[in-house]
Amino acid sequence: MRTYTAIVEKCPDTGLYVGHVPGFPGAHSQAASLDKLNLNLQEVIGLLLEDGEPQLEVEFVGTQLVMVG
Repeated sequence: MRTYTAIVEKCPDTGLYVGHVPGFPGAHSQAASLDKLNLNLQEVIGLLLEDGEPQLEVEFVGTQLVMVG
């Protein structure tokens, strides 16, 4: 079992959750709920892995809060 970190945002125009795995070309999806998004990402990543383990272009490190002003 492999674990990938997905970045998740909510589109203000559509209300959909949009997720992507940084550095993993093609590993992205959208859905109306976070649970469905997770299932969609699992499916997409599973399909992409059928072509072999990708060489990730970047490595997710974390997030930072940046205070301005």
